[in-house]
Amino acid sequence: MMKATELESKRFDKALDEILDLFNNLESDTQIIDFSEEVFTNIERAKKKYGTKMVDEKINTVVGEMLSWLELEDVDMDEEEERQ
Repeated sequence: MMKATELESKRFDKALDEILDLFNNLESDTQIIDFSEEVFTNIERAKKKYGTKMVDEKINTVVGEMLSWLELEDVDMDEEEERQ
């Protein structure tokens, strides 16, 4: 079994990082909710004051509750159609 030299190991790590960067850049990030600038700023403030985990949990609870009011069972998630 051959062992890679330190230089080969570093080259492999660099190449792997570049491949991962390329892959991450190929995926398009779709923004799910378009928060207003004021709401976005307040979310950032809340995360700084109370911590990311707590704010994420609170937002998920509120949004989850709001979505529970809607009839969503009949929506086909495979369709590419987007409503505005």
